This record gives sequence, C-alpha cells and structure tokens, in this order.
Amino acid sequence: MSTIASHVSSYGTARLLAIFTVIYNLVEGGVSTYFGADDETLALFGFGIDSFIESISGVGVLLMIRRIEQHGPTKRTEAEISALRVTGTAFFLLSAMLALSIGATLVYGHVPESTHWGVIIGLISIATMWWLVSRKRQVARELNSAPLMADANCTMVCIFMSISVLMSALVYELTSFAYADVLGATAILWFSISEGRECFAKAKGHECSCENDR
Repeated sequence: MSTIASHVSSYGTARLLAIFTVIYNLVEGGVSTYFGADDETLALFGFGIDSFIESISGVGVLLMIRRIEQHGPTKRTEAEISALRVTGTAFFLLSAMLALSIGATLVYGHVPESTHWGVIIGLISIATMWWLVSRKRQVARELNSAPLMADANCTMVCIFMSISVLMSALVYELTSFAYADVLGATAILWFSISEGRECFAKAKGHECSCENDR
C-alpha cells in the first residue's frame, strides 16, 4: 500500500514539474524575446522563441505523464503525437527564421546594442534548468520510468542553449567581438534543428537519443 501511495505521490510531483516547466518557459520566452528585440540581440531573441516552443513540448510531456500513470508505458496517444508534430514543426520554423536572420546580420554587419540581459537570463536559466533536470531524474528513478528519464535528460538541451546564450553574451560584453551574437544564434539554430528532428522521430514511434541516464 505504501508503494502505491509513493507512486501516486511521485506522479503528482512529475505533473507539477511539467506544469512548472511550461509556465517557466512561457515567462522566459516573454522576457527573452522582449529584451532580445529591444537590444537587437539575435541569440537572445531566438532563445526566447525556443522557450515558447519548449512550453508546447511541456504540454506533450503532461499528456505522456497522464498516459503512463493510467496505462503504463504503452504506445503514444494521438494527442501526444500531434503535440510532437506541432513542436517539431515549430522548431524547424524557428531554424529557418534564425538562418535567414543570421544571413542578414552577416550581410549588413549588424551588432547588438547590448547583451547584458543575455548574461542575466542565461545564468538564471542554467540554474533553473539544472534544478529541473535533477528533480525530473529523481522522480523518474522513483517510478523506474524510462520515458520520464528520457524527458529529464532531454531537458539538458535547454541547459546547453542557455550556456550558448550566456557565452555569446559574455564574449560580446567583454570584447565587443562583432560575431559573438551570430555564433550564439548559430548554436541555437543547431539545437533547434536537432530538437525538431527528435520530435518527428518520436512521433513516428522511435525512442529519442536521451533515453539513457547520462
């Protein structure tokens, strides 16, 4: 009986973490796109759009948690598959937008007005996402759930993106290196393409490359 109660509690925690992920990404997306546009920082703006897409992905995770809790690790539902396809499409659209913006930036030699908000947001995001990864992994171990562990490990991509924004912002702030923002945006572009491909692979029934606890 205590084991059942423990599992119920763990699923409740998993849902709360997923809800927090959605809300946090919405807030982060709003703040990042605002300051990214205001400071004309392509890397930060792209990071903000990515955060909005991650919130859509979070809804798919909530659907997954509900399925696993009720039916176990069965095949994905149509709602989950639709969420994955929408998320994947959004990532590819972001990639196309970033590619065009990077090209225009290189042609016209545009540089950001400032990147200090990229430093602040990057630091906050790294700390928050690191905590999320740790808690999600803990819950996945408690439930012995490979899909939940895969989701936790895939959250590491958000940390890598945050590091990309932070490093490009720091380099520009300290050195005024003209291409620092472009390099940060290129990293976001690469991660967006990877995540888009991951979403469509999952929609087709393939397990993602985040399955193992690394």
